[in-house]
Amino acid sequence: MERVALLRSLSTRSTSVCRRILFRPRPRPRLFSSGPHRCKQQAQFLYGAAAFRWQPATSSAPPVRLRRYLSFSPSAVSTSPQPAAQDFDAGHDIAEKLGFDKISEQFISECKSTAVLYKHKKTGAEVISVSNDDENKVFGIVFRTPPKDSTGIPHILEHSVLCGSRKYPLKEPFVELLKGSLNTFLNAFTYPDRTCYPVASTNTKDFYNLVDVYLDAVFFPKCVEDFQIFQQEGWHYELNDPAEEMTYKGVVFNEMKGVYSQPDNILGRASQQAIFPENTYGVDSGGDPKIIPNLTFEEFKGFHQKYYHPSNARIWFYGDDDPVERLRILSAYLDQFEVSPAPNESKVEAQKLFKEPVRIVEKYPAGEGGDLEKKYMVCVNWLLSDGPLDLETELTLGFLDHLLLGTPASPLRRILLESSLGEAIVGGGVEDELLQPQFSIGLKGVAKDDIGKVEELIMNTLKTLAEEGFTTEAVEASMNTIEFSLRENNTGSFPRGLSLMLRSIGKWIYDRNPFEPLTYEKPLQSLKERIANEGTKAVFSPIIEKFILNNPHRVTVEMQPDPEKASRDEAEEKEILQKVKANMTQEDLAELARATQELRLKQETPDPPEALRSVPCLSLQDIPKKPTHVPTNIGDVNGVKVLHHDLFTNDVVYSEVVFDMTTLKKELLQLVPLFCQSLLEMGTKDMDFVQLNQLIGRKTGGISVYPFTSSMRGQVDPCTRMIIRGKAMSGKVEDLFNLMNCILQDVQFTDLQRFKQFVSQSKARMESRLRGSGHGIAAARMDAKLNVAGWIAEQMGGISYLNFLRDLEKRVDQNWDELSSSLEEIRQSIFSRKGCLVNVTADEKNLNHSTKFLAKFLDSLPNSASAELDPLRNHLPPVNEAIVIPTQVNYVGKAGNVYEAGYQLNGSAHVISKYIGNTWLWDRVRVSGGAYGGFCDFDTHSGVFSYLSYRDPNLLKTLEVYDGTASFLRELELDHDSLTKAIIGTIGDVDSYQLPDAKGYSSLLRHLLGITNEERERRREEILSTRLKDFKEFADVLEAVKDRGVVVAVASQDDVAAANEERNDFFDVQKVL
Repeated sequence: MERVALLRSLSTRSTSVCRRILFRPRPRPRLFSSGPHRCKQQAQFLYGAAAFRWQPATSSAPPVRLRRYLSFSPSAVSTSPQPAAQDFDAGHDIAEKLGFDKISEQFISECKSTAVLYKHKKTGAEVISVSNDDENKVFGIVFRTPPKDSTGIPHILEHSVLCGSRKYPLKEPFVELLKGSLNTFLNAFTYPDRTCYPVASTNTKDFYNLVDVYLDAVFFPKCVEDFQIFQQEGWHYELNDPAEEMTYKGVVFNEMKGVYSQPDNILGRASQQAIFPENTYGVDSGGDPKIIPNLTFEEFKGFHQKYYHPSNARIWFYGDDDPVERLRILSAYLDQFEVSPAPNESKVEAQKLFKEPVRIVEKYPAGEGGDLEKKYMVCVNWLLSDGPLDLETELTLGFLDHLLLGTPASPLRRILLESSLGEAIVGGGVEDELLQPQFSIGLKGVAKDDIGKVEELIMNTLKTLAEEGFTTEAVEASMNTIEFSLRENNTGSFPRGLSLMLRSIGKWIYDRNPFEPLTYEKPLQSLKERIANEGTKAVFSPIIEKFILNNPHRVTVEMQPDPEKASRDEAEEKEILQKVKANMTQEDLAELARATQELRLKQETPDPPEALRSVPCLSLQDIPKKPTHVPTNIGDVNGVKVLHHDLFTNDVVYSEVVFDMTTLKKELLQLVPLFCQSLLEMGTKDMDFVQLNQLIGRKTGGISVYPFTSSMRGQVDPCTRMIIRGKAMSGKVEDLFNLMNCILQDVQFTDLQRFKQFVSQSKARMESRLRGSGHGIAAARMDAKLNVAGWIAEQMGGISYLNFLRDLEKRVDQNWDELSSSLEEIRQSIFSRKGCLVNVTADEKNLNHSTKFLAKFLDSLPNSASAELDPLRNHLPPVNEAIVIPTQVNYVGKAGNVYEAGYQLNGSAHVISKYIGNTWLWDRVRVSGGAYGGFCDFDTHSGVFSYLSYRDPNLLKTLEVYDGTASFLRELELDHDSLTKAIIGTIGDVDSYQLPDAKGYSSLLRHLLGITNEERERRREEILSTRLKDFKEFADVLEAVKDRGVVVAVASQDDVAAANEERNDFFDVQKVL
């Protein structure tokens, strides 16, 4: 249910679970979250939600995927070297008095935590209480919620319980928490068989406020009594006038229409349902848009009554707060219930293994353009067992998965992509987050005649690997990558305690040992010893043979492009609605129109002040007056400026080397993303790319190379840089800098076939983004019309880049010599000591230790300077534009530059922008408009203020909402409490929690953009002193966006045609899929 401070990155890469926007890199298990996830990436290093742009980092060690036992996502650790001291014996005595039995207790050295499993005597609710020194406290409550059909009941309920409760009787207490909380995570998400409600905060008072709101929401929600909440979040018939057409509306309904417009998602769902035809995974917990309207309110209420009960709950606490207070909070809620049979009724039954393979064929909506004969998809899926596996086998499977697919050099991934049978990989490899593990792999962008060849290649490759085994170098690289990830404990902006919870739940939810997934040291050591003693073939070949090659439970899913499917689905929906309307009397229609207006009036009517005051909130006295300080020492190493950040990093050294891109010719700009990928995925004179990739895996924690682009406030020319970023244990820092040097200077751009793969993969990625992240495409396009930095970024990651890739794909063979020379020219233009900047984050000892290796690296860089070039000053034409794709939902954007209208930046703009998103846009675009998300963003560097919607059933109606924002601000009345909440919520964004590497990186970006500590303090003071008059004055600023802004919509052909008919060619139309 969160709004997004728009991520201006043209591609996001996150291992985190996101709320109500599903940005999962894998097709299974499906998670649905309750609202667009708030990305706090800019506020971390600046003073508000101003945006910068960067291209996706091409890494030799991509983020390793979350696994249940050998979780390659980092485990949680305390933030100081030693765990906190707790009097656990005394605590357990109190626990007994509070109604809890201690079942087990364990000190988990891997996360420097003491974990205790309790059971509530009265209800049987199970509680894990994890105590350590991590200030980023986490709470979560999880219910087993297996659906029996695809009406989406768990997903709709996950949305709905957060729409008011007994203790907090307002429309959406969750939104009020967003406005006035310092949360570091506030979310909910639906798995195929369970629903999770986690929160996190570093402020103890704030944390307990969040916990109380969530507990009241799940146990005593208004939605089971309020039919209109069910209509709003789930589905309802909408009829504004009896003479008009009737439509379906509902947040989840429209969300899932978006999901079912994306080919990768359709493939994932088809695969899961075919693998599990006989249990709960054979239906869609998120909801099928064709089936969602079958759900009744009575079924909805019954599902909550049956499953949202303490007896069916797993509850998690983590962090440095008082473990006794946790139990006190819980007992107040749990003691209100009696024991329930829900745990028996919610058990997930195992799917029995097939006796022979199965094949299914499905269709997906495709555009009419392009060669449809080469747009097929094929995925081969296995169910690996009919019951739980032992820990050693699960661990080995996880390791095998990384060996097969974890890096560009992994043999199964590499061989499939090098075959030229498809454009990109589909399937998530080993998936073990559900009751039974699966393995999936395939390709998309496959020619119709090559479907069988892909299947054959998969089987033959696996057979060869079983017969020959893996190289010692490959195993060593995977082992180092896995161990580094586990010991680094870097979960990014995702709370460590939540990462730990999700790993534990993977067993706990199935009544298995919840501590087992958290203790990796002994099983990992045991696996290493087995590999050393028996050899890799003896360890992995039997696993491949048993679970894959000789396993008859194999499902092949073929996806066929169908240019008529989208319009056919829309026609079927309209026909159903026409029949429903035809069977209604005039009285029925009048009543439906009245009910539609009544629901809209409720949605758009603010909560009364007394209801708003029921939601707990911090005061301004709870807020630090100064921004977070990152220790930064600016020095010099061999004539190059170096930023040192003395922070505890658990013996890891993080480094970024920054190069100036202003020396790059304009005509080479669009080759930059492919250049970055080539640096890491082509070989040198002495090593092929597999050997180089394995060496990086063996010696470091990963290296990435990417361009960074941002406007700079007050300057015409943008900041354009290329960054090489790496990390290693302190003992391997020399290797890290040696490998960085090798990548920058020794890689040879001579492998035509690999370059062709890069082009195909990039094109497939961009086409996928168009369907799944159309709001990002629209934002990039608008920026390109409004400022130079936006134009540069769009050339490397927007529609312009997609068009470039399509053209390049046709001419790469005949132009290879020229392209190879161009890649070399990019290298010669950028990589020089002149204008170079280095950033290093580690503790003082390791900073000093790394200096001599850094000096050697810098000495090896070329000292020659490229010729000065005229700065780029390009923009796209400032016209309204519709990007047409086959979709059932739209992504609607409008933006304008408020600096050009005379606005002078004040920190209050961040408060106002956040408030607009949390109120006006939330209520009008999402709640009453039916879109999955509506949000705004203010890029303080460029002055661009943007509006965006996500999975939106509307187009022009949404633009009318945007244009009404100024009037909303002028008419706004804010009491003291509401204003305080808005300020606190903004500070929560500014002060969002960061791990040490992110602190160092944020400091680097501030340095690049010329943001001083004095300016940060001034903006913070302006935020804290925001007043109602600032909102009123900002209304005039937004008139500039209304009157002179540009519109970009990624939308369906029918909706664009209707808009152009209503507004007389309002859009220039570009059909891209």
